[in-house]
Amino acid sequence: MNAAAARRRSDTALDDTGLSHLVGYAASRAAIELRKVFLANMEPLGIRIAEYSILMLVAHNAEINQKRLGQALDIAPPNLAVTLDRMAERGWIERVRGTRDRRAQHIHLTGDGRALAASARKISQAMEEPLLSVLSPGERALLIELLRKLFGAGAETASERHLRRA
Repeated sequence: MNAAAARRRSDTALDDTGLSHLVGYAASRAAIELRKVFLANMEPLGIRIAEYSILMLVAHNAEINQKRLGQALDIAPPNLAVTLDRMAERGWIERVRGTRDRRAQHIHLTGDGRALAASARKISQAMEEPLLSVLSPGERALLIELLRKLFGAGAETASERHLRRA
């Protein structure tokens, strides 16, 4: 960091000791930086974060429907419908009636969607490298493992709450 950047950082830095004990605060701050990296790298493809997640989930999960996508990404059905409509308009996905249950609509990638997913996946494999270079490979793996453990516990807790209400 050059002297001017360091000076700007010290001018804007706040004492966050009242927040530093919170995992959520640290995770949110890291997520903000990672979101900036994502947006900068995916902007040329015109992909938003939710759209990228949908592309990857659909690419790796045959017979996935809108309900399962919404649950996996914690996106409300009306919001997901708007996103899927936008993706369909752009030619990335299509809704296909199920063969076993004609009422079910599965989400499939189109040829353009598969090509876009492949391009986005290639970019994603290196885009976080500059930000994460402060971590060793072992620390990265541990960070991912711990974060997955937390969001898995959160989903489990939400499911347990839903069952108690039913």
